[in-house]
Amino acid sequence: MRITVQSKTGEVAFVCGDGELILHAGLRQGLSLPYECATGTCGTCRARVAAGEVDVRWHEAPGGARLKPEKGDVLMCQTRARSDCVLKVPSDIVALEQRPVLRRGLIRNIRALTSDVREFEVHLSTPMTFEAGQFVVIETRDFAGGRAYSMVNFGSETDRISLVLKRKPGGRFSDWLSDGRDDRDVSVFGPLGRAVFRPQEGRNVVCIAGGSGIAGMMSILACALQADYFRDHRGSVFFGVRTLQDAFYLEPLARYVAAAHGNLHVAVALSDEAVAAGSLSEFPGLRLAGGLVHAVAAKTMGSDVDAIAYVAGPPVMVDAAIRGLIAGGTPPRDIRYDKFS
Repeated sequence: MRITVQSKTGEVAFVCGDGELILHAGLRQGLSLPYECATGTCGTCRARVAAGEVDVRWHEAPGGARLKPEKGDVLMCQTRARSDCVLKVPSDIVALEQRPVLRRGLIRNIRALTSDVREFEVHLSTPMTFEAGQFVVIETRDFAGGRAYSMVNFGSETDRISLVLKRKPGGRFSDWLSDGRDDRDVSVFGPLGRAVFRPQEGRNVVCIAGGSGIAGMMSILACALQADYFRDHRGSVFFGVRTLQDAFYLEPLARYVAAAHGNLHVAVALSDEAVAAGSLSEFPGLRLAGGLVHAVAAKTMGSDVDAIAYVAGPPVMVDAAIRGLIAGGTPPRDIRYDKFS
């Protein structure tokens, strides 16, 4: 099917395969259709169908709360074309430098990081190159719907990616993954996301993460350490969890601090537990702080006009961190995030 998109920058067209999601089709053909989560939770990929027939696979998607279906509004990440279509999109459309691809993957090496957080690998059918901070959308044939996960690792032309999942009550994917069986087949669409770290930009780095949002920050730090970035630039990481038992990746974070020439600082913020002196003594270079992570970051970092800030975590935390950064003097153009949950 032929999809024509009318936007502020004019009109573009692309081919959408039978059963393919409209958002995926446009992105893989190099068009920067609007999106953030690509899974139906944010509502950024909204469009209005001006002509043609479509199928919407998830009518109750949270991101569709403000749509007007009676006027043809849809989320492109949840919509398949049944005929040639014309869509109106309220944003600019430009060419992408990097095109996402649909791959097959096998889930392997599931391991517990805390009582409700799991790390797992996806071994890919074809290698992937991605920028530090990007994510993929994972789907399984066992049930409908995609889940977005940031890469923990970083590498060029890698055939495996490491991802982090936080188990939630009633979470179908987390329940499905919890039995620990390897070699389950999934589809992997990506890489996606604009909250990327590029060493050539030469800016200081601030990372504010809540819970499993630390995943993409680990990729950013791995990339930075490969480039010996902290020899000449500063980095600050604020990692928010409820209690110390909920914290993970402390050992690699301590290693990154040790290798960063004194220019990387990591604070673990405990929102629901008093900070005990010396409780991070086994992880030199890391410090504990009490309070919500966005408040700890605002209190600690001050204003670094030469920094790019990366934010990830629960949507409420992301919004609070963004407000705090702007209030502290960080220009909105220097704040990068992909809001998904």
